Amino acid sequence: MLIYEYKIDGTKAQYAAIDEALRSVQFIRNTCLRLWMDDHATRNDLQLYCAVLAKEHSFVFSLNSQARQASADRAWSAIVRFYDNCKQNKPGKKGYPKFQHDNRSVEYKGTGWKLDPDGRHITFTDGCGIGRVRLIGSRDLATRPIPALTRVRLIRRADGYYAQFCIQAQRRVEHVPTGKQVGIDVGLKAFSTDSKGNTVENPRHYRKAEKRLKRLQRRLSRKQKKSKNRKKARQAVAYAHLKVQRQREDFARKQANALVTSHDLIAFEELQIRNMVKNRHLAKSIHDAGWGQFLLWVKYYAAIHTIPVIAVFPHYTSQECSACGTLVKKTLSVRMHVCTGCGVVLDRDHNAALNILQKALSTVGHTGTDAPLSA
Repeated sequence: MLIYEYKIDGTKAQYAAIDEALRSVQFIRNTCLRLWMDDHATRNDLQLYCAVLAKEHSFVFSLNSQARQASADRAWSAIVRFYDNCKQNKPGKKGYPKFQHDNRSVEYKGTGWKLDPDGRHITFTDGCGIGRVRLIGSRDLATRPIPALTRVRLIRRADGYYAQFCIQAQRRVEHVPTGKQVGIDVGLKAFSTDSKGNTVENPRHYRKAEKRLKRLQRRLSRKQKKSKNRKKARQAVAYAHLKVQRQREDFARKQANALVTSHDLIAFEELQIRNMVKNRHLAKSIHDAGWGQFLLWVKYYAAIHTIPVIAVFPHYTSQECSACGTLVKKTLSVRMHVCTGCGVVLDRDHNAALNILQKALSTVGHTGTDAPLSA
């Protein structure tokens, strides 16, 4: 499944119509959720309830029927996730479904929209009144067969409105073998350190933007509620956060792609980031680093290149000596590994990366695996 995203160029009336569609989706989802809370409704009950809501409310009837069903499916997805967490006895909160108050997307499936032959315009044919809008983007949709376009999403962000096209396709890249294997250790001082001793500097996108974010937030707090100036200040805060989010994702994707294209096997620690951010002294820095996003992109690109990616348990990777296996206890403030057994001196993260690679190679036994692996 591929996703192509385009920015929408429309009029103020069209943007208002999109906002109305977003509010309709939110209403359907929350109403279906209330039906489940009151009557323990099933997925089929929620789907049938969409027709009832369409008869009772004109704004629901204006929305495309499949978009209404997709809204009910969103409520059911939250319910299923809650049930699964309960069955698996997930520690902590189980994620009881909550009512949505700021919906930002509406999803059309096979109907309710029509793509122009030039691939640069799309017309929404339901009763919401969105009409024909222009798509701004570099990817060519005109070469894609219409049956491959499975669904279209309209998304509102801080800097405008976007259309996402979900395309049924398999992406494959012919990997050029390099004969190299690598273990990576992610951290806060350096974003990542590999088993060869190479380090990537931590960009600290949020930390660099924090001063500006605080200033914008103070401006927002001084504005009168429900005023136009407050709305403008709120948009400025949202756009600043969106910029940080995009910087973090762009950095993660580029680093992951570079790592995958230059190696035949990648090993990393299977960190429990959810538990690590409970440390209030490190939580902001860990979130800012974006390790989870980076590792997700590593797995994605590795699957495309069909190279193995191996997750190893993080126990004692920083404490054990990569040369002789001696356990050398050290706190987080100690950044150098000095072995008392063999006398080897290494950077703490470099030593951990070597241990991660050794554990991974002992797991697979060889490096000639053709299919991507995960643990």
